[in-house]
Amino acid sequence: MEPVTHALASLALARAGQKRLPRFGTAMIVAAGLAPDLDFASYFAGPGAFLGLHRAALHSLPGAAVVACATAGAFCAFDKRRRSGGEEDTGASLKFAPALIASAVGVAGHMLLDVASGTGVQLLWPFRAGAYAWDLLTNLDPWILIGLLVGLLLPHLFSMVSEEIGDRRKRVRGRTGSIVTLGLLIAYGGGRAEMHSQAEELLLSHEYHGQVALSVGAFPSSSSVFDWRGVVVTDNTIEEVEVPLGPNTRFDPDRSVAHYKPDDSPALRAGQQAALTQTYLKYARFPLAHVERKEDDYRFEVHDLQFASDDLSPANIFARVDMDSGWHILRQEFVFAASPNP
Repeated sequence: MEPVTHALASLALARAGQKRLPRFGTAMIVAAGLAPDLDFASYFAGPGAFLGLHRAALHSLPGAAVVACATAGAFCAFDKRRRSGGEEDTGASLKFAPALIASAVGVAGHMLLDVASGTGVQLLWPFRAGAYAWDLLTNLDPWILIGLLVGLLLPHLFSMVSEEIGDRRKRVRGRTGSIVTLGLLIAYGGGRAEMHSQAEELLLSHEYHGQVALSVGAFPSSSSVFDWRGVVVTDNTIEEVEVPLGPNTRFDPDRSVAHYKPDDSPALRAGQQAALTQTYLKYARFPLAHVERKEDDYRFEVHDLQFASDDLSPANIFARVDMDSGWHILRQEFVFAASPNP
C-alpha cells in the first residue's frame, strides 16, 4: 500500500485508541506505520537488491520487531532529552513498554495492509524467500483512501460547526469517527476476500482451450472492485483472463490469452539451471520462461505473470540469462520491466 494510505490508517488507529495512548502515542504509531517502507531504498541498489529486500528487510517479522523497538527507543530518548534539557513538563515520563506497544500497533497496521495488497510481504525474511499475499487490494485503493479521508476529516468539520453554534464542551475529537472508519475498512476487506474467493472458484471450475486448470491466481483491479485479473496454469500454458464479478456480467474462459510454455531444449535447461534463475524462482509465483535465438547466441528470460504485461511498477522484475552457442552463460541479470531498454 502506498505511503499516504499508511499514514492515514496509522492516524485512524491512533485516534481510535487515543484515550489509552502514552505521550507521543499518535506520533509513534504514525512513525512506526510509515517506517517499514524505508526498505524501498533498496530500489536504488538495483533490481536484484529490490527483489530481495523490498517488503522484506523491514516488513518481515524480525524487521518489524526492530522497527517497533527502534521507534519506541527513539521517542523514549527524545522524551528523556527534553526533560534533561530543562523544558517544563508536568506529565509522566515516557516508559519503554507502553511506547513499544504503541509502535507495534503502527507496524502491525502497516504489515496487515501490505499483506492484503500488492505483491505481499516476505514475513520470514531472511530465513525464507517468498511473499505472503492475500491479493485483495491494489497498492492504491481509491475506496480505502477516500474512506480514511472522510472518516478523519468529518469529525473536525462537525466540531467546528458545534463551536460556531456555541457548544464549546471539551470532547475527544475523532475517536468515534476513527473507530467507525476502521470498522468499515475491515468490512470492505472482508467483502474483497469473498470476491477473491469467488474469482478463484470461477477460474478453477472451467477449462481453457481444452486444458484443465492446475492452479490459479486472482488479482484485483484498481479501476473497479468487481473486476479481477485471472491467471491459470495448465499443462502447456499459462492463461490470462478477465474475471468480472459485477451484476449482469458473465465469465468467458474462451477469451483467455494463452502463453505457451517453451519446448524443452539445451538452451532452456541451461537458463533454468543458472544461479540467477534459481534465485528468481524463489520469488516468482507464476513464472514463464522464454528462449530467443540471437545470431549465434541465446537469450533466456523468465517473467512472473502475476504482473500484467503493462505493469511498470518497480516490483515487476524479470531474470535474464545470455548464453553463447554452446550454452555457456555470458551474462545474467535482474531487470526492471520499467527499464528504458528492458
